[in-house]
Amino acid sequence: MRSFAEIYDIAVRRHGGEAAVEARLTRPLPAAGLSVIADDRWLAGMTRAIFQAGFNWKVIENKWPGFEEAFGGFDIAECANRLPDSFDALTHDKRIVRNPAKIAAVQANAQFIDEIAREHGGFGRWIVSWPRADYVELLAELGRRGARLGGATAQYFLRSMGADGFIFSKDVVTRLMAEGVLDRPPTSRKAQLAAQAAFDRWADESGRSLTEISRVLALSI
Repeated sequence: MRSFAEIYDIAVRRHGGEAAVEARLTRPLPAAGLSVIADDRWLAGMTRAIFQAGFNWKVIENKWPGFEEAFGGFDIAECANRLPDSFDALTHDKRIVRNPAKIAAVQANAQFIDEIAREHGGFGRWIVSWPRADYVELLAELGRRGARLGGATAQYFLRSMGADGFIFSKDVVTRLMAEGVLDRPPTSRKAQLAAQAAFDRWADESGRSLTEISRVLALSI
């Protein structure tokens, strides 16, 4: 397995210099910034990631003001306690994408966020409580306790909120396979933990965040 410096050099050569690579990196928010994000924004971020999954992201972006209106600004109490009839009405609401299963996930995730927030004083505080080396377990916990947060959805959700972590995109997986970390896309826990160990090693070597390392790996392909 190459060092992070070697992989970074590959990305630099592919993209015409260090400045070009650095300009394309995404950097996470500090823990203090994540912990104070309001719970309604976490629900909004979850919802956006869920509706974007398997769909045209541009359509969701264009409709997003309508989503905010239809779901009452993603107020946790309102979304968690909506009567089924209210959600049925949303399946006919042209302000949003009318996918019944994804609409129902909003209520389930509002209840999930409310439960976590009551236990930890805010959903953001719960997110930042996870150590870097347990990122894979955080993804698994979101998949277990949240609705429709399996696969890459949780990864893109966390990235969109500024949480530190990696995404198993096609290019990232290709680089991990080239380094002998994986032999196929990481669908098993064993494979995901192997990837976690590689990211942790590169983070220790470089002092960079998991988010930055993930982007560099993608840019190296």
